[in-house]
Amino acid sequence: MMYFSLISPISDFIDCNFAVNSLSLSPNYYYQGYCPQTGELLNLPRTALIEEIARGLMKYLATDERFASEGKMYGVLLVELPNGEQQVIKAFSGLLNAQSVVDGWVPPIPGRDAVALTEAETLAKLDAIKQEIITLQQLPERQHYEILSGEFEQKLQVMSDRHRDCRYQRQAKRQQLCETLTGEVLTLALAELDAASRRDGIERRQLKRQRDEVLQPLQQAIATTDARIRELKQQRKALSRQLQAQMHAAYSLMNFFGQSLTLQQLLPDGLPTGTGDCCAPKLLHYAATHHLIPVAMAEFWWGQSSGDKIQGEFYEACAERCQPLMGFLLSGIRPNPPAPFPSREGGVVSPSPTKGEVIYQDEWLIAVNKPAGLLSVPGRYQDTQDSVLSRLRNLLTDGMNLIPVHRLDQETSGILLIARDRHIHRHLSQQFQQRQVQKVYDAILAGAVNKNQGVIELPLWGNPQNRPYQQVDWQYGKPSVTQFQVIAKEGEYTRVEFIPLTGRTHQLRVHAAVGLGVVILGDRLYGCVAEASRLHLHARELSFYHPQLEKTIHLQAKTPF
Repeated sequence: MMYFSLISPISDFIDCNFAVNSLSLSPNYYYQGYCPQTGELLNLPRTALIEEIARGLMKYLATDERFASEGKMYGVLLVELPNGEQQVIKAFSGLLNAQSVVDGWVPPIPGRDAVALTEAETLAKLDAIKQEIITLQQLPERQHYEILSGEFEQKLQVMSDRHRDCRYQRQAKRQQLCETLTGEVLTLALAELDAASRRDGIERRQLKRQRDEVLQPLQQAIATTDARIRELKQQRKALSRQLQAQMHAAYSLMNFFGQSLTLQQLLPDGLPTGTGDCCAPKLLHYAATHHLIPVAMAEFWWGQSSGDKIQGEFYEACAERCQPLMGFLLSGIRPNPPAPFPSREGGVVSPSPTKGEVIYQDEWLIAVNKPAGLLSVPGRYQDTQDSVLSRLRNLLTDGMNLIPVHRLDQETSGILLIARDRHIHRHLSQQFQQRQVQKVYDAILAGAVNKNQGVIELPLWGNPQNRPYQQVDWQYGKPSVTQFQVIAKEGEYTRVEFIPLTGRTHQLRVHAAVGLGVVILGDRLYGCVAEASRLHLHARELSFYHPQLEKTIHLQAKTPF
């Protein structure tokens, strides 16, 4: 089995001939952050060489079952020693087989030992709370309530059907009596029918009273249990925050200026649990404390897949835990800037945070050509934090002031508008709400369209039980209107221009699938079975009134398909 020391020569990972031949290749990604002291944008590349070194480490991991038992991030950092020699250090995120210190791997950032006992005690309390919550959620009264409630509802339904039939019979009987009887005989006959109606009402009220007497004690027990669950969840949250604060106060990071700060000092507003345990901070801290100069870095996933993480794939700095620290960690490194990215409005945007391009920017707003596959804004969960907005917030000095004016689906590419302050956001949002913004989309449909142009009007409703899927619903749906124009026939496919006059979720996707009867190519959610590398929908043009410049801005982003 291959053995690695803590600082290893490149030849332990790859054939050295590769190292010589690949040094001139352009980087595939940059770890970036702004220096807190100078405001300079600092960059550490992920080059072809470091990726090949990482693949060499993957081959080693594949030889040992210990590394396949749990999925996690691994990282390698190419460093330059004081004598000019280049070597490699490596790290894993969190714990490896329940161990934080493993021979041959970069140790954890100092501070964990100081809170180890507190951490163990708190984790034990959190586990006890978790078990109590699970027990309370399995309260027998819940199942009893569901069963009995269902039985009573069934009885009420049967009774309602019987009472309805009796009511119709009484109505027919009243009409017959009024046609055949008169006087006191008619009065007595009608009174008997009224009494029968009252008896039905009494019977229904008695059944409801019986239901309430049976179900109310169960409801009370469930309500008391739910209150306890909420109390436990609050306790769990408070304990987690307390532990997180203690750990952030204990963890100490050093940069390449020799400055040392705790996580709490770096980000006093708080960070998610696990910050400081990722590969990138471990590697950079170790390099800084041992006078090693970073040259290139790469992180990859190995082990069982989790969420969108796939074994052997490279990943960027996580937006939630690593990116906020990157500016401090990289401070003091030898400058290694990437080639700047030209903006269409002139000047330089360096580099593009989205793998697309910044097509317009001024002091009030930014327009980005969002690539397909990237979220517009962060999602609710940790594995959906990477987005156009989070990357811009981490890269720009005014990043935390950015507010998205609208959104594009993750699978949709094209123009995304982001405001740089609340004043401009309010103005632009009003334009979107009042349908004063003109949007033009390009799409390729997976089939032929019968009409060359027209207007699609279908009410859309998002079933909360089946999100994000939207459906046409004439009772609950919200009005949605789209103009369309066939641009070209391309074999079995049709290129269409869409102009949405409203902005409902998945509007164009549903209007294509239902309104035109042909799904957009690559739209698996709405039934496309044709082979496609992406959703073929692109926000090509956007026109709006700029309240500060007092003129109409017309933006265009070339369709990539």
